[in-house]
Amino acid sequence: MQLADSVEVNEQGHLLIGGVDAVKLAEKYGTPLIAYDVRKIKKQIRGFKQAFEDAGVKYMVSYASKAFSALAMYQLINKYGLGCDIVSGGELYAALKGGMPPERIEFHGNNKLQDELEMAVDEKIGTIVVDNFREIKLLDHILRRKHANIGVVLRVTPGIEAETHQYIMTGQSNSKFGFDIRSGQAEEALQQLMKNPRMNLMGIHCHIGSQIFAVNGFLMAAEKLVEVLADWKKRFGYEADVLNLGGGFGIRYNDFDQPLPAEEFVSAIVERVKELVAKYELKMPEIIIEPGRAMVGEAATTLYTIGSRKDVDGVCHFLAVDGGMGDNIRPALYDAHYEAYLADRPNALREQMVTVVGKYCESGDVLVHDCALPNTKPGDILAMPSTGAYGYTMASNYNRNPRPAVVFCEDGKSRLVVRRETYADMMACELGLED
Repeated sequence: MQLADSVEVNEQGHLLIGGVDAVKLAEKYGTPLIAYDVRKIKKQIRGFKQAFEDAGVKYMVSYASKAFSALAMYQLINKYGLGCDIVSGGELYAALKGGMPPERIEFHGNNKLQDELEMAVDEKIGTIVVDNFREIKLLDHILRRKHANIGVVLRVTPGIEAETHQYIMTGQSNSKFGFDIRSGQAEEALQQLMKNPRMNLMGIHCHIGSQIFAVNGFLMAAEKLVEVLADWKKRFGYEADVLNLGGGFGIRYNDFDQPLPAEEFVSAIVERVKELVAKYELKMPEIIIEPGRAMVGEAATTLYTIGSRKDVDGVCHFLAVDGGMGDNIRPALYDAHYEAYLADRPNALREQMVTVVGKYCESGDVLVHDCALPNTKPGDILAMPSTGAYGYTMASNYNRNPRPAVVFCEDGKSRLVVRRETYADMMACELGLED
């Protein structure tokens, strides 16, 4: 079954997004347009939280901002009591502007800048996820100067290679992130942090990769981290209050993807942690997970307007739209595979096979290879589902194209949450040459 076979349609047979006619969305807001079905985000939030509640453990679901960072998103997750992880001063600024309580913010990153760390300390955020030895020294310097203290979590690489694209693997020993366990880096970092009175070492963190469909990698990571904690308790008397297993839960982009429900991931992880904690006679830590893609990825559909076409019999059939790699770089960057269908007849008979391309001056500007569609004409609205993660946040102004607008749709109503950039917006930071 293809994705289009299960979409919601109205009496006219038009695609509905959060109860709103997608064709009318395109008419009202223009294209390219990223339209989120807010109900799907809320469903994922409830699923992750309920699994923890059913398990009866202390937990925090921390939304990974890099998937989709916007004021409206921070306001939504704050309403449901989630935390968020950020990886830059810009994301921290946006999260605070969106009303996120500082104590529920955790700061990731392999090369945090001094001004970013100072901002985090000044805002009294909940956690700095320490990533390297330079960061320990830099943070210590800042805390000394400001006569401040802060909670930290130690990020480690457990030596686990997730089954995903090499660009989004992060748990292997040769990752640029975190302290390596095998070489003894993590142990050295532990001792440095334990001796620092300005840093409250709350626990340990790992992230094994992204777009992961099997739970085994997470279970292996949990086993490795709890084994490390058991060793550290025995040798250094350290017990963790926090066990953060990161995110990376996969979603469905096309008919070949078969992700597990959020609840199954969480339930399996919690059960394994409970077993391991009992085995090693450790106290039960607070379990933190960091879903980003899994929270928002399937919630959004990008709408495009079909333009030109190129047909070379026996060679290629290109169908061009008014967006492309500037609003979705994933196909070019990761060879990501999507599906697409027409907004005014998503379930119509697919009579042609085309390659959907964008308007950018790159041969690699391809959105969907071998896309089965009904016959089309210029002006038709193409709908590309599962674009809620790493679309807008990785968008660019390449070729001086404005970034798209974003709308939230729910209960038959739409709300503009990010307006479309104008040409003037793109020139706002430019000063030109002095006369």
